Amino acid sequence: MRPVLPLCAAGFVTAFGAHGVASGLGFLQSDLLALGLLLAIYDGAEVLLKPVFGTLADRVGARPVLLGGLAAFALASSAFVLVDNVAVARFGQGVAAAAFSPAASAMVARLTPESARGKAFGRYGAWKGIGYTAGPLLGGVLIHFGDFELLFLTMAALAVAVALWCLTVPRLDPLPRRRQTVRDLVKRLSHTDFLRPTAALAASTAALATAIGFLPVKAAAHGPVVTGAAVSLLAITAALVQPRVGKALDSRRVSTRTGVRVGLLLAAAGFLAAAVVPGLAGTLVAAVLIGAGSGAVTPLAFAALAKSTSEERLGQTMGSAEVGRELGDAGGPLLVGGLASVASLPVGLLGLAAVIALTAW
Repeated sequence: MRPVLPLCAAGFVTAFGAHGVASGLGFLQSDLLALGLLLAIYDGAEVLLKPVFGTLADRVGARPVLLGGLAAFALASSAFVLVDNVAVARFGQGVAAAAFSPAASAMVARLTPESARGKAFGRYGAWKGIGYTAGPLLGGVLIHFGDFELLFLTMAALAVAVALWCLTVPRLDPLPRRRQTVRDLVKRLSHTDFLRPTAALAASTAALATAIGFLPVKAAAHGPVVTGAAVSLLAITAALVQPRVGKALDSRRVSTRTGVRVGLLLAAAGFLAAAVVPGLAGTLVAAVLIGAGSGAVTPLAFAALAKSTSEERLGQTMGSAEVGRELGDAGGPLLVGGLASVASLPVGLLGLAAVIALTAW
């Protein structure tokens, strides 16, 4: 399990990079289009390029793509000091993250025997989840004390440190591959063995991203300390659940399909609670349920993808599946925000609960 830890840190870097800047964009409250573009540009680069870099990892080896991506992330982050443009820096970060994120998850699968993959992906997902949920808080602290320059330089230093740590990960040579046609690729990516776990990852990531953004809105009357505590409760719950569910999968105490279904229904129940249970109680119950549900889905879905994919195609599969996560990351908040704008926040939360519940079936 030790070789997996640097890869978990790489997962934290990409998640922190995606969300660390969010708390410093309040000055764009009068230009919501610009705000949305700045938040989306990182994920947009990942959606476009993750399958490309995943395929490259299969061709040349995942380790060079991982290290190159982390180095590029450090350069893109440092470039902010020179260009003083958040959009340019975030686009560069997104391109770099599109390289090292699928490479890291593919290496987790190859370095771990099938009997231990659930726990390994649980740990990897926990680190990534902490990056998603703690990113806005850590980013806000750094921006408060040193503006965006300190935030981006910290991201650069973190990427360099993780890249050096990843040098300890064993080299994995690319495996022999038979020729793959476009028809073969379409057939593989349209099979239920790929679509079901990818849809589950998209739904669980939508739940996590929406909860981070909208639970504080529900609890806004209680002040920033309480809203921060609610998000922290969500993060802690997800981080605790993921390795335990993964371990249960490895010991065959839970099956992938049943575990994913229960996890999605828990997340849906969390949004139902947020919509109908008034006050702080509804927020806290929602945080626990959503954290537990999304935490259960992640290791099970990744382990299922790894199990159904030949090792020489792991990079391509993980990169393609990550696109589903990015779409969920953007689509969940967009759905809730859209419904809330024409109806109310509870209606938006109920709408997402229905979508997540349908994904479970």
